[in-house]
Amino acid sequence: MKKHKTIIVVDDNKGVLSAVELLLKSSFDKIVLLNSPNALISTIQEVKPDVVLLDMNFNGGVNTGNEGLYWLREVKRVRPMLPVVLFTAYADIDLAVKGIKEGAADFVVKPWDNNRLIETLLTACKPAPSAKVKQSAATSAIYWGESEAMGELRRLIDKVAVTDANILITGENGTGKEVLAREIHRLSARVKQEMVAVDMGAITETLFESELFGHKKGAFTDAHADRAGKFEVANHSTLFLDEIGNLPFHLQAKLLTVLQRRSVVRVGGNDSTPVDIRLICATNCNLEEMVMQDRFREDLLYRINTIHIEIPPLRGRKEDIVPLANRFIERFNRQYGKSVTALTDEAVSKLTDYPWPGNIRELEHAIEKSIIISDSDKLAADCFHLPRKVVQATTKNEVSTLEDMEKQMIGKAIEQCSGNLSAVAIQLGITRQTLYNKMKKFGL
Repeated sequence: MKKHKTIIVVDDNKGVLSAVELLLKSSFDKIVLLNSPNALISTIQEVKPDVVLLDMNFNGGVNTGNEGLYWLREVKRVRPMLPVVLFTAYADIDLAVKGIKEGAADFVVKPWDNNRLIETLLTACKPAPSAKVKQSAATSAIYWGESEAMGELRRLIDKVAVTDANILITGENGTGKEVLAREIHRLSARVKQEMVAVDMGAITETLFESELFGHKKGAFTDAHADRAGKFEVANHSTLFLDEIGNLPFHLQAKLLTVLQRRSVVRVGGNDSTPVDIRLICATNCNLEEMVMQDRFREDLLYRINTIHIEIPPLRGRKEDIVPLANRFIERFNRQYGKSVTALTDEAVSKLTDYPWPGNIRELEHAIEKSIIISDSDKLAADCFHLPRKVVQATTKNEVSTLEDMEKQMIGKAIEQCSGNLSAVAIQLGITRQTLYNKMKKFGL
């Protein structure tokens, strides 16, 4: 096997340095060991390494709250393209994720797996993917878009998906939180088992325990047979809890207990059943604010929030709007037997100027409607019936907040649909439960 030239390993534990040096001898020609990062920059300039393995914490040195992030920034300042792999304890995974956002190539958790460590370092040494490799990524279940924000999100997902860390996905309605959860599952070691998704906003309080934890025959009136709950069904797979912010406060303790014990007891039963799940939760709520208002348990938030992923709204990445629209055009052409080839210039301007409070889901519905009503091979601007008030709000500052725009849109949709809430939910591209929650929130 061809060896890479040089690696610098920085760790204040001499035992770790010795073990890593012995492990990497077969993969690198030269291994430079540093028990302090103080000489790291000068050593980089001297030996010109192919990769750096950098510990996240040291006994002394720069007092920044975390020395690893400081030295990562210093490396990137002098050698922006030099791959840096972070060496971290399990408790510092959130810091390692922050390091990925700041330019680290990857991270490895201590105690490390030998094969994983070698593979990670060798992968970090490889040159940037070729066009052919990038094309193969098109088979991904999610469209990542062209924006820098989504590029950063994709790099983060590639790092964390292979772990079993609990993930909290936040973002506005329609940004694709469940789609992202399925992509994380697809990239994980649990992909051979189907992901189990639960809409927490759609489960009534009386059925919460039965749905999630299962029940025994005779546990209640309609319990005619034993039934496994979602936790048991998701054993050895991924459990996705959508709309986690809608879980009533008094039921949050029951969920926390199961997550802590990694076992469930069916309603009406006494036996505890171990479960091995990877948990992904999603919400459009501000859980930190809910904690301060005593509406969400702080200990549950810590349990589900090992890694936090925020999906940016569509209005914040306008360069993705037209590519997404074109993908939807292709899909609905096939579905409805149409042959639309493009958007007119006026339609492009209209779509990119609109703020899309319903995000990707709203764009999808807008394209579907336009495909249905269009008789041309191009979609013109007048094919898109977008709420005028929302457009004016973004250009004339008539509305000060997104919540004001949402309230106006929902009120207008209720008026247009003559109070038919099912039709309102379809028009807005949201679930009925989400619509009910927002109507209650806005007093509609």
